[in-house]
Amino acid sequence: MRIGYFLSSEEYPPAELLAQARAAERAGFDALWISDHYHPWTDAQGQSSFVWSVIGALSQVCQLPVTTAVTCPTTRIHPAVLAQAAATSAVLHSGRFVLGVGSGEALNEHILGDPWPQAGVRLEMLEEAVEVMRELWHGRFVNHYGRHYRVEHARIYTRPETPPPVYLSAFGPKAVDLAARIGDGLVNTTPNAELVRRFRANGGGDKPCQAGFKAAYAPTEEEGMRLAYERWPTAAIPGELLRVLPSPRHFEQAAQLVDPEAMRTAFVCGNDATAHLARIDAYAKAGFDEVYVANTGPNWSGLLDLYQHDVLPRLR
Repeated sequence: MRIGYFLSSEEYPPAELLAQARAAERAGFDALWISDHYHPWTDAQGQSSFVWSVIGALSQVCQLPVTTAVTCPTTRIHPAVLAQAAATSAVLHSGRFVLGVGSGEALNEHILGDPWPQAGVRLEMLEEAVEVMRELWHGRFVNHYGRHYRVEHARIYTRPETPPPVYLSAFGPKAVDLAARIGDGLVNTTPNAELVRRFRANGGGDKPCQAGFKAAYAPTEEEGMRLAYERWPTAAIPGELLRVLPSPRHFEQAAQLVDPEAMRTAFVCGNDATAHLARIDAYAKAGFDEVYVANTGPNWSGLLDLYQHDVLPRLR
């Protein structure tokens, strides 16, 4: 299993993300995830840099493969523009770039005043957006007149030798089936074996399945829980609210209903290597090929040290 580190754009400024990437490579991680947000989930997180600038900078500070986890190519940025951004990123990273995409959240995608569609329409838009991007990566002039997108006389000149793989984020049955049908891989955050089985049975085959989980490194579990609840109470908000709430203040209001004890299961809190190994094992047993860990709070160097000395050697 490949073990990666998740760069949280919502919580750390760009220079600190680059420092984390360099340190993750030194610690022995295999790859990077990076989130793409216009807003953080809560004001306490406090950041949200433009991910494509950071991805370009990452190519100059480390050699680890990078996956967007995930970007939404449907509303905030037109898929023709994202196709160019992804192609340039793949060139800069010498082919070590994966475009992870999903149907998005209103938190990030509503900012231009466009209507926020229902889930079924968002999946339609995602499928057409992937079609548009793949057309453009062939390097020909593209004219596309679809249900949701229009492209006229567009051609991408700066392209990698091989188009970047497109992995789809999926949590429900319809999204999983779409990922299996058109995706080059699957992205998720839960150790759900049934989801992986459905993906593989419905066309995904042996394509890569990636997953990620959150940690809050601290001297004690209680201190880790405090950090997690302070920065990411939204990790325990259930259902569709994550997709439809439009701003950090609305997430903060919803998070008032979250029991701080929920952080004990939503995160791996504290500094126990055994707890991390157990969480990774749950994803391995569910059938995932790659697992990425994200830290919350100021102690990310401690988490990287823990993995370098006590987690990665035991996995390998």
